[in-house]
Amino acid sequence: MAAGERPLNEVVFLTVAEVATVMRVSKMTVYRLVHSGHLPAIRVGRSFRVPEQAVHDYLEHSYVGVESA
Repeated sequence: MAAGERPLNEVVFLTVAEVATVMRVSKMTVYRLVHSGHLPAIRVGRSFRVPEQAVHDYLEHSYVGVESA
């Protein structure tokens, strides 16, 4: 297991609707991010689940005008 990774039984998965709420965007925007590969997700039946940490990482790396250290 790589540094910073959590065991699979500790990963919290969010639905597309939950991700949209956290990011304050539409569900369609979340689907676009998933399909473009910008937001990793797994498919469960006909729906997607996004790891909660992936949402936080995406938002952290998406800040404009802030240099990351």
